[in-house]
Amino acid sequence: GPGILTRSLLDAGFRVVALESNSDFLTDLQSLENSLDGQLKVIHGDFFRLDPLAKGALKPPAVSSDKVFETLGVAAVPWRADVPLKIFGIVSQQLERNRLWRLLFAMYECSSIYRYGRVELNLFISEKEYTVLTAKPGKSKVYQALTVLAQLGYEIELLHKEPWSSFATNLKNGGLAIPKAGQLPNDHFCLVRLTPQQNLFTGGLKPSNASTFIFMVKQSFAKPKSKLTDRLNSWSLDNSDALLKALEIPKNAAICNLYPEDYKRLFEALQNSDLFGETFFHDEVLASTRTMN
Repeated sequence: GPGILTRSLLDAGFRVVALESNSDFLTDLQSLENSLDGQLKVIHGDFFRLDPLAKGALKPPAVSSDKVFETLGVAAVPWRADVPLKIFGIVSQQLERNRLWRLLFAMYECSSIYRYGRVELNLFISEKEYTVLTAKPGKSKVYQALTVLAQLGYEIELLHKEPWSSFATNLKNGGLAIPKAGQLPNDHFCLVRLTPQQNLFTGGLKPSNASTFIFMVKQSFAKPKSKLTDRLNSWSLDNSDALLKALEIPKNAAICNLYPEDYKRLFEALQNSDLFGETFFHDEVLASTRTMN
């Protein structure tokens, strides 16, 4: 865009690397870069096209996170270290959910920007998606797999809510370009801070098995109102009652009633069973991983 967010960060005294995907805006941003003494660096690229799966040389606006971090001069730090970098951006309403999933997946696998540590995201997202990210157990239509994984993986803070009317979102017919959500509020653009949890990779959860954990949660929420025991039985787990008793989870608990921490404890307990060693489960995990990526 025209650089409103970039200028605000510069005015606040930050050193900024700006990724601009639209070549129409590059000239003005590059002029601004040249007028400053190293405070701004402009890269022709799209944050949401960082590290694409396609092989070969990258063509802008696709860009490598290594290039961005090299430009920043930021080195990788251990996961439990302080936040090494803060990212500010606006998530387009097109494919918004897909983009949030891709960031979440990268965070759990410590890939892309998260190879450098617990990178903090400050993103403008729709109120609809913010409502899903912060939903409470029991609300089967709002509390989703994305909710569980986001709340486990991130500290989620709402920094600001701005009405859609503040933005140039009108269509030619005078209506708003932002559609009203049917069952969820969507009257605002929300600035949300997502800081990866320092203690995420404790117990049995690791970046190397995170895709299996994500798959377990996603498959569980295929039928959010069903009983957890039914899902465990579908995985051919013989001692599901004993497992739930050991975890102090009610035998008749529904998928949508479990807290995010319950899913992590369940996953860690299942690591000690033979379940995740079965070929059929791994095949489904790989298929699901390819789809999410």
